[in-house]
Amino acid sequence: MLGLVSAKTTPNATPQHVSFPQNDNCIHKNGYETPSPLLKRTPSPSFAKPKIKPPNKTLQELRTHESSLDNPDLGPFLLKLAIDTVASGDNQDKALDYAARASISFEKSSGPGLDLAMSLQVEAAIYCSMGRLEDAIPVLERSIEALDHKNGSDHAVAKFSGFMQLGDTYSMLGRVDRSISSYESGLKIQTETLGDLDPSVTETCRYLAEAYVQAMQFDEAEKLCQRSLEIHRVHNAPASLEEAGDRRLMALIYEAKGDYESALEHLVLASMVMIAAGQENEVAAIDVSIGNIYVSLCRFDEAIFSYQKALTVFKSIRGDDHCTIASVYIRLADVYCKTGKLRESKSYCENALRILSKPVPGIATEEIASGLTEISAIYQALNEHEEALKLLDMAMKLLKDTPGQHSMIAGIEAHMGVMFYKVGRYGEARSSFKNAVAKLRASGKTRSVFFGIVLNQMGLASAQLYRIDEAAQLFQEAREILEQECGSCHLDTIGVYSNLAATYDAMGR
Repeated sequence: MLGLVSAKTTPNATPQHVSFPQNDNCIHKNGYETPSPLLKRTPSPSFAKPKIKPPNKTLQELRTHESSLDNPDLGPFLLKLAIDTVASGDNQDKALDYAARASISFEKSSGPGLDLAMSLQVEAAIYCSMGRLEDAIPVLERSIEALDHKNGSDHAVAKFSGFMQLGDTYSMLGRVDRSISSYESGLKIQTETLGDLDPSVTETCRYLAEAYVQAMQFDEAEKLCQRSLEIHRVHNAPASLEEAGDRRLMALIYEAKGDYESALEHLVLASMVMIAAGQENEVAAIDVSIGNIYVSLCRFDEAIFSYQKALTVFKSIRGDDHCTIASVYIRLADVYCKTGKLRESKSYCENALRILSKPVPGIATEEIASGLTEISAIYQALNEHEEALKLLDMAMKLLKDTPGQHSMIAGIEAHMGVMFYKVGRYGEARSSFKNAVAKLRASGKTRSVFFGIVLNQMGLASAQLYRIDEAAQLFQEAREILEQECGSCHLDTIGVYSNLAATYDAMGR
């Protein structure tokens, strides 16, 4: 379960779904891929929860009193049964039944408090592991309401855990705005309990910053990452691994904001720390990021050198057929496409597709879909539109039944819309954009630059279909968003002004 004292995590670790260890007194988090193609999230901070001591009675003895769930011995016993059942891999429905009955027993026997909150959080964790994310939300909300963090550190730990677990669940559902709100509430409790400069606050700041990056709120993400770096300066020796992790995140934020020189500076510092620590795999991952920055700076020879360095290390560590190798092939293909070496570009695309078509076990569906989407963009640049659309369709099918992937699917649909538009298939373009807009609205990403651009693109498709009133409404909404997020002098905003003016002209206004 999440808590005030954080466990160590690596910068490239993935976020969590809830799983149960053999120790029945605590719950930790394990990884699953986040919907964002931009960032892999680290697990939220974890904490060993206060122990529930089971009664020294047998299940048969307790069953004689089960008709009265206010039996104070029943709740702890049922909760232990629930955790043991999940840990043993038995029927999860049975584990859920134990946890739900434990929660009812705690509520009847002791009322709101720590025991009830812990039981509800276990119940919610089981719902999440079963993929029943919507059912977990009200259970977690009840666990939070059952606690007052001013009643001592145990209550504060449990309430913090509840907010962070709630944020995780909203994140898996793709509801980023609600996820961020929950994480902020958790951070507030943590700082009130431990102080603003406690070392464990850095972990939560980084986690919340990653959520802001996914929501494309880069200024807020930068503030939190800077706050984390300042705490490291107070408590850690210079060039610590934790600081290196935060520098990598800061580099990602600067890259997203277009400040490539600052991003490069943070990556070089992080790389030096990892080299000193002998972390070859992490050094290679940073080399890939450095290559990405060089591409943005049009320093293509240096980019190729960085990618080739990373490729050599990854092959020695993971073999020739790992998806990480495919991701580097895709970046090399992109560089060669940009420099006009089309034969080399297509060759690297084919090598990447060979790996992605037969992925090694344990590779997340989202990672494969992301790779297919990136290869599709290269084929689009090579004017092979049908092949590009086929790859995007494959990516969509992979993600179709994956929970919490609305944002990534919306991105793919928007990409398909652009391609349909370019080849003159305006009806299909409008349909793709419409689906993307609906998913982005549902996930709360209605104030992002990306959402404004998708609205503008849908407006163009509508105009081509002579849906002039609809186009005007879409351009107006896009203008409001881009003026707020980019300013009135940004090229994207000016493009919307032009489109809106032409539409008003067509309407006789």
